[in-house]
Amino acid sequence: MEHGTGDLGLLFQIIVLLGATVAMAPVARALGLSAIVGYIAAGIAVGPFGVGVFREPSTVVNIAELGVVLLLFVIGLELKLSRLFDMRRDIFGLGAAQLVVTAVILGALLMPLFGLTWRGATVAGIALAMSATAIALQILDERGDLQTTYGKRAFAVLLFQDMAVVPVLALLPLIAPFHLDDGGGFAGALRATLFGVVAIAAVIVAGRYLLNPFFRLLAQSGAREAMTAAALLVVLGAALTMRAAGMSMALGAFLAGLLLAESSFRHQLEADIEPFRGLLLALFFMSVGMSIDVAVVRENLVLLLLAAIAITFVKAAIVGALYQVRVAARSDALRAGAVLTAAGEFSFVLLPLGLALGLLTATQASLLAALAALTMLFGPPVAALAERLIVRLARGEAEQPEADFSDARGSVLIVGFGRFGQVVSQCFLAQHVDVTIIDNDVEMIQSASRFGFKIYYGDGTRLDVLRAAGAERARLIAVCVDNQETASRIVDLVKSQFSYAKLFVRSYDRRHTLELIAKGVDFELRETFESAVKFGGAALGAIGVDPEAVETTLEDLRNRDRERLALQQVGGALAGTDVLHRPEVQPEPLTGPKRAAQALTSETEEAMRTPRPES
Repeated sequence: MEHGTGDLGLLFQIIVLLGATVAMAPVARALGLSAIVGYIAAGIAVGPFGVGVFREPSTVVNIAELGVVLLLFVIGLELKLSRLFDMRRDIFGLGAAQLVVTAVILGALLMPLFGLTWRGATVAGIALAMSATAIALQILDERGDLQTTYGKRAFAVLLFQDMAVVPVLALLPLIAPFHLDDGGGFAGALRATLFGVVAIAAVIVAGRYLLNPFFRLLAQSGAREAMTAAALLVVLGAALTMRAAGMSMALGAFLAGLLLAESSFRHQLEADIEPFRGLLLALFFMSVGMSIDVAVVRENLVLLLLAAIAITFVKAAIVGALYQVRVAARSDALRAGAVLTAAGEFSFVLLPLGLALGLLTATQASLLAALAALTMLFGPPVAALAERLIVRLARGEAEQPEADFSDARGSVLIVGFGRFGQVVSQCFLAQHVDVTIIDNDVEMIQSASRFGFKIYYGDGTRLDVLRAAGAERARLIAVCVDNQETASRIVDLVKSQFSYAKLFVRSYDRRHTLELIAKGVDFELRETFESAVKFGGAALGAIGVDPEAVETTLEDLRNRDRERLALQQVGGALAGTDVLHRPEVQPEPLTGPKRAAQALTSETEEAMRTPRPES
């Protein structure tokens, strides 16, 4: 059977994309850069302005955009409606302020640089004021900062930008020159907004009432591939619904994930989506590189570089100032500003639309698209540079010890050196086991050093700190921090990046224990459970209970606790109450009417048990 040259060409392009993905990530890491920079550079190399393997970047963009869609779905799975409601001030306050203020300032800045009219400046300002969702969230995810205060607020800004897509698309035809089609004027804008509201309502209703029964039915079939296909179907279906209504596909996927966040299938869906998400995100960044017109950049190199640097600093300064208004720490403001500097994916939709409506000339649209792509290229290095600057400033201000792990060689890594971690470390040291201990409490580190302990300063929720502390070579990682949320974040990082190490975790309470078991830790122990059991045993002995009976009671208590945990994993937090020790109820003696009623009930039950003769 012969294959056409088109099939071979497609196969060759797929091999090139996969090869670039495999090669560029480790190269970028070796150079101390984000993998995103490597993917963008690979896109430039294989795109139409490089060796030309891909002549039409749009063919890759259409598929690669799904990486952003899947990323937002996974983010939605990790949120809850209650938490989203709590973020409403950041979404509609901080998010709206960032978009409006940044668009106005950037529009005024770009107008003289590129000879724009006020209409063109409006398009350019909005397009470049938006931030790259994929780049920002990827950086936050790599750092493990998505659940930090500044990470949540950065996500709120990105979410508002996705929600602003429909109003922006409705606005542009209204400011177009009168001789062009105005897109329906006010009626067209109202119709687009109505379609958007209906689409959001449709996704919410489907997610609320249809998705859980749907996945339950598939789970009963036992077909793993059907669950994977269903996960993709839900994500792409929600994204397509939003696109049909003229809204962001990523917003539809986020809503679908948000509505499944409380589902018992959440972890399964996340595991099914994760491989597709990572690969498609890599393709998305390569498609950004392919879209950079090297000829335009070369001809206007100085102008574009100066404009990209100016936009980067202006956006960082505006976001930082708005964060300070929200009474955020200066370090958080600087981090958020650096993360949100890259122009958004939506700019590659807005700029061609501005060209089609006569708001921009062809040269202006090409220059602005190259400028947006350059800010994407600068985004990850700027974020990394800002992080290094923040760490140095923090050390200087607080006289914190340097996070120097050059002599960390322990086969066991302990995260957290509070009261719990100190006792755990004694067990290893007693057997001469090499231990690396990290903690971010400066006073604790200084106090421990007076007793001869070597504690390394570092934040265990940061992936780079765990790597520097030797997590990649550790046989066992013991998470001994006393904060539930912090412990869970460290567990997520370790499970995703250092899965070969045994993971022992200090649990906060029973609910946290169930969460840790679901995450697949090797061992967990509630911080007060065993001490309370020992305390109770000593108390029983003090009131004269036989020592053997005490030990039997304690072992029975531990067994019942393990049994109840197993039941709760299947049936939820309220399951397993029947295995608890409870006071025995002493029956009251029956007298008078109660005794007569009991006798009548016994006679009735006896009659029901006696077989009747066949007629």
